[in-house]
Amino acid sequence: METSVQIHRREAPSSVRCMILTLSDTRTPDTDKSGQTIRQLLEEAGHVVTKYHVIKDDRAGIQELLLQAAANPEVEAVLMNGGTGIAPRDNAYEAVKELLDKEMHGFGEIFRYLSFTEDIGTAAILSRAIAGVKGQTAIFSMPGSTGAVKLAMTRIILPELGHVMREIYKQK
Repeated sequence: METSVQIHRREAPSSVRCMILTLSDTRTPDTDKSGQTIRQLLEEAGHVVTKYHVIKDDRAGIQELLLQAAANPEVEAVLMNGGTGIAPRDNAYEAVKELLDKEMHGFGEIFRYLSFTEDIGTAAILSRAIAGVKGQTAIFSMPGSTGAVKLAMTRIILPELGHVMREIYKQK
């Protein structure tokens, strides 16, 4: 007998239209290994990248792009990388948290747990990964290292992206 989670995953869309947003003062589209990794993993899983930006880690700029994405039917999910640390210049957490209608607390909790157990040990406490929903748009904000991106994408986001969208669409 199928569980409700199995039923939800079966009913979930198999392809999601995504925007990739890299926050960096130094990266360009050519040097953005983490953004390229997100794109590759999304496309390999059957999702579509409709927008891609590399911008400075500036709260107002981040929020402007997130609001544009939430109003754009070509973007169902935003996958951000960078700016989740505790340095003074890290603004991703505040920019995202202030805009969310609903936060998915489990994303940050599970990301830090996996980072602790599989990757960086106690340095996981420095991550302020966050995810949630703005309107009908899912937003995932993860650290900018390629290792962190691979971990978040393969262990959390890709397995649940369609399921997340199914739940968002259910609210319509």
